[in-house]
Amino acid sequence: MSLADRVSAAYRQRFGGAPALLARAPGRVNLIGEHTDYSDGFVLPMAIDRALWIALAPRSDRRVLVYSLDFATEASIDLDQLEKVDDGWPEYLRGVAWALQQADLRLSGWQGVMAGDVPIGSGLSSSAALELAVARAFQAVSEFAWEPTVIARLAQRAENDWVGMNCGIMDQMIAAAGVSGSALLIDCRSLATRLVPIPAESVVVVMDSMTRRGLVDSAYNQRRAQCEAAAQHFGVSVLRDVSEANYAGQAAQLDGLVYRRARHVIRENVRTLAAAVAMQQGDARQLGILMNASHDSLRDDFEVSTDALNALVDSARRQPGCFGARLTGAGFGGCAVALVQSAARENFVASVAREYEEATGLAATLYVCQPAAGASVTSLS
Repeated sequence: MSLADRVSAAYRQRFGGAPALLARAPGRVNLIGEHTDYSDGFVLPMAIDRALWIALAPRSDRRVLVYSLDFATEASIDLDQLEKVDDGWPEYLRGVAWALQQADLRLSGWQGVMAGDVPIGSGLSSSAALELAVARAFQAVSEFAWEPTVIARLAQRAENDWVGMNCGIMDQMIAAAGVSGSALLIDCRSLATRLVPIPAESVVVVMDSMTRRGLVDSAYNQRRAQCEAAAQHFGVSVLRDVSEANYAGQAAQLDGLVYRRARHVIRENVRTLAAAVAMQQGDARQLGILMNASHDSLRDDFEVSTDALNALVDSARRQPGCFGARLTGAGFGGCAVALVQSAARENFVASVAREYEEATGLAATLYVCQPAAGASVTSLS
């Protein structure tokens, strides 16, 4: 049974009657461009064919009731009395409602059942999938305009200012604006986007290390502060505005730790733009070289990799048909991503899973992912 069918059946059982709408929003994998978004840099994610689904119907009052099949718990919120509770996934529901209302959007109540197959805490942005699916649900019952860039910014505000995770715009933007069949180069300053194809005869394989991290409690915010300190040293607001030449001329004056953090961000922006060119040219080999360099920088300069992620990436790189591999997401656990020849994918998946378990004692989960569309809503009536 598909997730759409599961949530629809669960809605009938819980609320009686059929749902009126189905809202969904995808997870994402970032091919390259890590820890650049909050410096107004460039990122190159693709929405994946794993998503958060909500079967729902409007209510006549201003209450929202949502039951999560994944957590077996229900959230109940009053749109006129939103308060922080710090109770896990319902906080994202409240945060999105708060951010939409802060933008003077008049919200209506609804009830629904949700479930997803984006692994939580894996670096595939299950939180943005939840935020954008909830935003789509509110849009459908409240009938305000769906503008992907505007809604992505509001979802980011929910995560930054309500949930307390100081993330950049990438996750919400790709969940809102993804296009089936393509990855998306995003300029995180202007939010301009460009479609870029996955090179022919190659596939994207997501490799879940089965190690988890909580970003709000991790070193993510510390890394962001270090990037801000580096930008201040160069007299700019964000590292996007520091060229490689300017960095080379002044970097010696930086503290060694901040020096390495800045080097990663500045060079990662260059790599990301080069990766988009390689993809436009169908050059899988060059894209793989850039992915490898990105991981090495994240491991050594930004120090957000782990032994488990390194083991996955090292195993992937040893396999025939692998063009390149890197950690994806913020690091500290979660997933890595590889670009692999289509014909080699079955052997690749089996070999990496076996080698990783031998090296770590953990059983990785590997997914061959297709580029998916951004958040959507379907009427069932």
